[in-house]
Amino acid sequence: MTRPAPPLRPEFWTLPLNRLNPTEWEALCDGCGKCCLNKIEYEDNNEIAFTNIACKLLDGQSCRCTNYEIRHQFVPDCVRLSPKTINKIAYWMPSTCAYRLRHQGQPLFDWHPLISGDPNSVHAAGQSVQGWTVPEFNVPEEDWDDYIIEDL
Repeated sequence: MTRPAPPLRPEFWTLPLNRLNPTEWEALCDGCGKCCLNKIEYEDNNEIAFTNIACKLLDGQSCRCTNYEIRHQFVPDCVRLSPKTINKIAYWMPSTCAYRLRHQGQPLFDWHPLISGDPNSVHAAGQSVQGWTVPEFNVPEEDWDDYIIEDL
């Protein structure tokens, strides 16, 4: 028998990340899909370049992972974002990411579903990857430089 998920506390997103319960941690995601874009990290200067090439598991319309719970079986190097790993990963996350913002002590944007109360507000605000990604299986890795987009 599985235990029920803990309830969401009012305005939990204002708390430090290490005080969130697992349900609150997952609810912090705005559903933009930007973290599922493939990135190029340049070894000579450690810069990150975002591409519009989506992970093979990203649904380009919902901007959600099609196999989130078991994603590591299909994409072993998919990031395991947690309060313990955020220090090492935050630089790699999009600048609008709720995890990155809260890690940096910044508030969420008004379009974030937790603020707006609307799960589609991230899409309506043009802050998601909805409708403009290219599936990674369509682009050879050596051509990823041709798909670089501006910082997110």
